[in-house]
Amino acid sequence: MILVIDSLNKHEFPEILDDMFRLRGRVFGGRLGWEVEVTDGREIDAFDRLDPLYVIGLDEAGHVISCARALQTTGPHMLADVFSAILCGEPPLRSANLWESTRFCVDTERLSLGRGTVKGTVSHATCELMIGSLEYLRGCGITDIVTVIDPVMDRVLKRSNNAPYGYVGETVPMGKVPAMAALLDTGEERVERVRAFAGIEGSVFADATALARLKLREEVLATARAMQGEAATIAVLVDYLDAQLAAARTSHETEAVRLLARELAAAADGVAAAAATLLPEPPRLTGAAA
Repeated sequence: MILVIDSLNKHEFPEILDDMFRLRGRVFGGRLGWEVEVTDGREIDAFDRLDPLYVIGLDEAGHVISCARALQTTGPHMLADVFSAILCGEPPLRSANLWESTRFCVDTERLSLGRGTVKGTVSHATCELMIGSLEYLRGCGITDIVTVIDPVMDRVLKRSNNAPYGYVGETVPMGKVPAMAALLDTGEERVERVRAFAGIEGSVFADATALARLKLREEVLATARAMQGEAATIAVLVDYLDAQLAAARTSHETEAVRLLARELAAAADGVAAAAATLLPEPPRLTGAAA
């Protein structure tokens, strides 16, 4: 499922954002060997301080399996300020209807343990992230996307029926790999092509019940970090609560996990008062989960 995080709701999902930055560190700083700054395992740059929009793919337990970042081209963005060599002296494209998508990546290690590829080497998570990015931006009035990619990602786009309709500038060396700037529209026809390729139907976005579960997971993890005791014990508790959250199918089951998290927090020395602050009453849901 897809979760969109921006400046308005980022305070609700600090653990997911941290997980996302760690994934970026493993992919861009590790596997791809890009010249990026990785601190304590997290890849964060100056553009992350501009309150961008993040499109994040999650598995059923709430772990980050894919992500992408979107920035307005009317302000600072990577093609204009970092990858300007691609433009070969030409001015960067700037428009309120054109946004930049960068830092697109998937967790291949976690995916190897779950759902496999759709066709060839393109994963279900990759296609779901493409669909979520295109649909969400189109809903915001964005008609086109410019994205800085390497030749491997260019092939992935083409294999998934999401081929760019054009390119800007030239392909130039960037660290260990060449880089290019591709153009994509956000039209419905493009989205339907990717959906048909991947066999994805229905909404890819987290619904109200899923959002409530994700927020609860954030609270559980925050409580676990506040608990005193052995790290191994905390890890076991978090894994157990994660499993319970993933298995919850109704609002009552989700509420039961929430209460358990509160009891565990209260049982830890010195954190009973903190638990009340970390775990406020969530909005009550009506009906069963989908």
